[in-house]
Amino acid sequence: MRLSYFIAKRYLFAKKSHNVINIISIISAVGIAVGSAALIMVLSIYNGFEDIVRGMYDRTIPDITISCDTSKYFRTDIPAFDEIRSLPQVAVYMESLEETVFVTYDNRESTMTLKGVDSTFTGDPDIQAALWEGTLELYHGQVPQAVIGRNKAAEMGIRPHFVKPLDVYLPARDRQISMMNPMASLNQESFFAAGTISSGNAAYNDMLFVPVCEARAIAGIQENEAGTVEIHLYHGSDTDATVKKIRKLLGDDFSVKDKYMQNETIYRMMRIEKVVIFTILFFIIIVISCNVYGSLTMLIIEKRDDIATLKHLGAKDSLIRRIFFEEGLLIIMLGAVTGIAIGIGLCLLQQYSGIISMPGHFVVQAYPVVIRLSDILITFLGIALIGLTITAIPTRKTLEKIL
Repeated sequence: MRLSYFIAKRYLFAKKSHNVINIISIISAVGIAVGSAALIMVLSIYNGFEDIVRGMYDRTIPDITISCDTSKYFRTDIPAFDEIRSLPQVAVYMESLEETVFVTYDNRESTMTLKGVDSTFTGDPDIQAALWEGTLELYHGQVPQAVIGRNKAAEMGIRPHFVKPLDVYLPARDRQISMMNPMASLNQESFFAAGTISSGNAAYNDMLFVPVCEARAIAGIQENEAGTVEIHLYHGSDTDATVKKIRKLLGDDFSVKDKYMQNETIYRMMRIEKVVIFTILFFIIIVISCNVYGSLTMLIIEKRDDIATLKHLGAKDSLIRRIFFEEGLLIIMLGAVTGIAIGIGLCLLQQYSGIISMPGHFVVQAYPVVIRLSDILITFLGIALIGLTITAIPTRKTLEKIL
């Protein structure tokens, strides 16, 4: 054990002649402990909510989407897409398209986002879990059917298997608008409602899902054209590596996005909120740590006689500086380690017992908690950096006047 550390520990735990110094040191350590525990708990709760949002939102989103930057629709009968289909990590390959259409149903009118999909979409377990009413069949025999988001179905009074069809209209791409006969310039298709879905992906709750072949007919495009290619990967596949490989195959004219890129705004907002909360709580810890500055300064003044004795015994100035420097670090690290341990303990208690319930009606009964090692390390290293800075100032400036 180093001599400087031994003396610093004696100063911290031995009874001091001036009780006020002891009280300030205890208050500083307790304040840092409370701040550290609060940081761990708040960050863990944010992690819990983030996982819930991602779990609700990500399940129905493809791992990778491909779209064209130069045109709305693109051909998929090229060698690059054949290679993409044959990639070993690709579990589902689906061509789709989206259009904003005008829909009428039983004298009700509305606009919807029409999405053309195939059976791989309706066969997805996560989509099947989102089924609210009816079935997810895109065809009844040869008759095309539609699956509707719950919000739009409620707005228009649509129920599955009603005998009245939904009439979908979209301006034709290859015809001029005729003022004499406007209907002649529209592509029109009819669908019977097969089912409704209620998804964690809010956009899906306002969509109209129809067979992709019928969607192509409405949009007026060819069989080998699509607006988006959606890809689901096998579990455990390297998404980043797959994205890079697809970009290399397709070139610069295509946009290839993973889940984060598809929902960049949502994920960025969650991260910004977490950073803001961390910054606020961390600033509070900085303010509390300033008490260590005062405590250390008073301790140095109190121990002038001890400093003089050590110097007469041959102690170098560097040893005396290390004693008080390590004293300050001990106060801050004691508070940090204690607070982090308490924070982790409370998080584990909430995680397994759910002692604090969520108010109102939410998807979970208790506040969600997810402890991440990165949060613990960032908190500990941040407080350690504060300790180095706070203790370096008095040990240098105050000791210069005494030594």
